[in-house]
Amino acid sequence: MKVQGIQEDIQGVLFDLDGLLVNSEKLYWDANIQAAEEEKLGTPKDSYLKLTGATVKEMQDFYNKYFKTDEDRDQFIKRTDDLVWEWTDQGKLKLQPGVQAALDKFQDLGLHMAIASSNYENVVEHAMWTTGIRNYFDFHLSYLDVQKGKIKAKPAPDIYLAAAKKINIPKENLLVFEDSSTGVQAAKNAGIKVVMIPDLIAPTPKDKENATMICESFFEFLKKI
Repeated sequence: MKVQGIQEDIQGVLFDLDGLLVNSEKLYWDANIQAAEEEKLGTPKDSYLKLTGATVKEMQDFYNKYFKTDEDRDQFIKRTDDLVWEWTDQGKLKLQPGVQAALDKFQDLGLHMAIASSNYENVVEHAMWTTGIRNYFDFHLSYLDVQKGKIKAKPAPDIYLAAAKKINIPKENLLVFEDSSTGVQAAKNAGIKVVMIPDLIAPTPKDKENATMICESFFEFLKKI
């Protein structure tokens, strides 16, 4: 695949999942707000945006700030996860704009595709099957692979390096799609070109420095092929 602004021929594509392929970041945000209201935490609604694409340390700092005990934190996280799972089954989990068109186009071009997500294995599987996109991908990596491989989570490059090795395509012929600063940094750290398609949070100056290009949606990217 030839892409405007990229010299190398693209033979494989690696995707994040949450907030990029599906609208789950918005569902998690809504679930965080509902879970907090149920527990009467009184946290500002926009405070949960800090969890969007957050690093492990950023998440820990957030929970330490707003929860007195690990039990309270775990109860909040479980309630959030349960709500998103429930809403997914209700059909509220949707593909992001242009995703279906992009997957079809990439498949027609014969590109190899894979998902490299930091979410849990069962959540990744649930999202793929519910939205009907599972069979587009050669494989997927999840937090299970992070644990099994004892590798560092994003923004460390590890999961993208693992995905590049498994897809067996030179890094210069791969393209990553990400929605968050953490994910963009991970791809940059792995030495792989990355297209940022922001979701809930606008790109930062650092994102503009790290990303190969930034597009509003997959529709915009498809115009560059």
